[in-house]
Order: sequence, then structure tokens, then C-alpha cells
Amino acid sequence: MAQHTKHPVAAPPTAPERESTGHLLLRGYVILVLIAIFAHTAVYNLVGQTGAGIAMILFTLATLAIGVPMISRRQPQPFRWRRLPWTALGYTTLALISVAWSQWRGPTLLTWVLLAAVTVNALFIAHVLTWHEIVRALSSAFKWILGLSLALELWVSLVIHGPLLPNFATLPDGKLDPQWYWVRDNLFDGGRVQGIVGNANLLAIISLFAIITFGILFAARARWRTTLALWMLLAAYFLFRTASATAMVCAAAVAVVLLVALLMRRARTPGARTRIYTVAIGGTVLAVAAVWLLREPLLGLLGRSADLTGRSEKIWTKVTERAMEHPVFGNGFSSPWIPTDPAFDRWIVDHGITVFHAHNMWLDVFLQLGGVGVILMAVVYLSLLWRSWFFAVDRPRWDLNSSRQFSPLTLLPSLFTVVLLVQGLSESTPIMLWGWLLVILLSFKLKSVPLVGVGERDLVFERGNRQRRVP
Repeated sequence: MAQHTKHPVAAPPTAPERESTGHLLLRGYVILVLIAIFAHTAVYNLVGQTGAGIAMILFTLATLAIGVPMISRRQPQPFRWRRLPWTALGYTTLALISVAWSQWRGPTLLTWVLLAAVTVNALFIAHVLTWHEIVRALSSAFKWILGLSLALELWVSLVIHGPLLPNFATLPDGKLDPQWYWVRDNLFDGGRVQGIVGNANLLAIISLFAIITFGILFAARARWRTTLALWMLLAAYFLFRTASATAMVCAAAVAVVLLVALLMRRARTPGARTRIYTVAIGGTVLAVAAVWLLREPLLGLLGRSADLTGRSEKIWTKVTERAMEHPVFGNGFSSPWIPTDPAFDRWIVDHGITVFHAHNMWLDVFLQLGGVGVILMAVVYLSLLWRSWFFAVDRPRWDLNSSRQFSPLTLLPSLFTVVLLVQGLSESTPIMLWGWLLVILLSFKLKSVPLVGVGERDLVFERGNRQRRVP
């Protein structure tokens, strides 16, 4: 039972501070935005291409309607214009300017609108939510995607008893390539599951992100830890059932980076950190060399061919040939490619479907924006990796106190960044939709609020980027 003093001088007890209804609604809206972007293919399969585009435009207009007044009123804190991810915004600007020399102007303008919409939403989320709230919002979004994926898979297997086409279309007569299905009805037959996103590889990466997020909240001793553990089991189950080689490699990279980060946190001296870096870098080089030399048997174990299921011959060679036609500024922005446009229609075909990206983000950027775009993207990711790494391994400090405890939440940006970088070797999704959202969101938040639990009102930035506590 709570007790308080009845001394006449003492102030009367007050209820603990509660979140306002407006802020709760704001967090709920952010969760909807995250679901719509991470599960964009689910929206596409549900309401079609036009409906998915309209949904994204409506979310962006709503974000501007909510965000602009908040920025003008300097709420919840002043907008840090100088801390914007300027290199990433420079890449976005170059993508728009490329319409002047684009070989496919229609796709350039259409996909740039999508890129701009994702950028606006990412900046909005980073501005209005704290680090804790961002992690919780990501957790809620992943729970909805995983839960709906399980429900849809069960419905297809137990009720429909057969595969499901996008937009609930009627199955045609004759055999259809499984690539066309939204859900393949593989939940109980041992095949690859696809969930509401309609793609096993995408569901696998979302499951990996979910495991990271749930694990960090579990380590941070969030409420309902038993429930979090159950969600982690569901995410691990989907990760296993999707049988995604890319996701498995990403998971291995995350495990290595997490181990090194935890060791760095325990290091007491600069010399100890140097030894950890030496062993980690040397071990990584040896591991990469071994994987490269043994790539054929390893890929065989994962059910993949040595050319990464046709990527090198079918896709990368053709993309490289076209990219070399305009190597400096590229052929024009288009992420993703528009399969119905004459420039891409039937250009590269896999399983009877026109491929809509290069299956390598660096090669895709080189095709679209040339060497200039590759340099900008490299700076974007290197700066994000640099900031996120020291955000994870450096003890939080803004005064002479050097004994503050590490927060598990500071591990999330570096682990997410590693997933994006590794996935980018065989997919182009890190430069579009949810991949680009994470890049903008994490880059802006790391620059504007470099400490967990400390907001704009608690810090002032002096010359030389020194930080001290506000009196």
C-alpha cells in the first residue's frame, strides 16, 4: 500500500505523470505509418498498385498536417535543422534532378515521390518520438505484421485450403508459377511461408528486425517480458520457415557485431579495445575469405546456386552493361523499377516476372545515379555506421561522471545498420521504402539526440560539439 506523510508542511501526493491522449494518438499514428511502410507489399496485394499509392500519399499528407504545426510551435522540442542527414537529403535531391537526363522520366518522377514520402515520414518520426518510443513503436509494428502473417497463413491453410492470389483474385485454370501467389499455403507442408507481405525474403528480414527489437526491449526489462519472449519465438519460427539465405547471413553478422559490441562495453582501457578491434577485424577478414572460397558448398547447403540463384548471370551482368552507358550520373533514378515502363518491361525476367530491382543496392545506385550516387550513398551508410557504432559502445557521458550504465537500446541502430549493409549485397531494398526509412530515421535521430534518455531540453551543444548538462 502506498503511504505518504501527513505533515502539514509537506506537499500533498500527486498521481504519476501520464501521457496525454494526444501523444498516445501520435504514437498510434506512427505505428500505422511503420506498418504501412514495412508491409507495403501487403497493402499492394490488398488494394492494388493505385490503392497502395493513394495510401502512401494520404499518410504523407497526414504527417505534414501533424508535423508542420508541431515544428512551428517548437514541439515536442525545437526542430534541429542543422542536424538533418544532409548527405542522405543530397542523394534525394540528386534523384529528383536526375529527371533532366533520365532515360525513363516517368518512373523517375513516380518513384521519387515515393522516396520523398518515406523521407518525410522518417524525419517526422525521429522528431516527435524519443529513442524509447521509437523502439516501442517498431516493436508494435513488427507484432502486428507477424501476428497478421500468422493469421493469414492459418486462414489460407485451414479455410481456403489452397494458395491465395493478390487482391483475392480467382485462381485461373492450369498450373501457375508460385511467384505470383500472395500466400502459397505452405504453413503445414514444410514449404516457405510468406505472410501478409507476400514474400519469404521480406518476411525473413522483418522477422530478424523483430528479434533484434524484442530482444533489446527484453534486455531493457520492459514490461510483459514473457509476452516479448513469445513474440521472439514467433519471429524466430518465421525466420526459420522462410528459409532465406540472405536473412541467415544477416543474422550471423548481427550475432558477430553484437558480441563485439558487448565485449567493447566491458573493455576498461584503450588497449583492451584495440585488442578487441584487432581480433574482430582479423577474424572477419578470415571468415569472409573462407566463405568466399567455400561459397559453392555453403550456398548448396542453403539451397542456392553458386551464382546466387541467377543473380550474377541474369541480373548483375545486364545491369552493369546498362550502367556503363552513363557511368558518372547514371541513367536516371527509379527505385524500384517500374515493370510496366518500356525501359524495364521484359528487360530482365525471372520466373516469368519482370525484375524490379538489381538485387544489389550498390549496383542499383550505380545504374540509376552513377558514380556520384554511389559516393553519396557510401557516405550516407558510412556515417550511419560510424555514429551507430559509437552510440552502442561508448558509455553515455555529458559531464565528468564516467560511470553511467549502458542502455540496451543503444545497440539497435548499429544492429539494424549491419542488417541493411549485408542485405544490400543481394537485395536493393535498403535504398527504398522501409530500408530508406530506417536510414533517414536513424541518421537524423543519432545526430539530433545522441544520448538515450536525454532530450533537446537537457543538452546544449557548445563549440567543438562538446556537451554539458543544462543547469
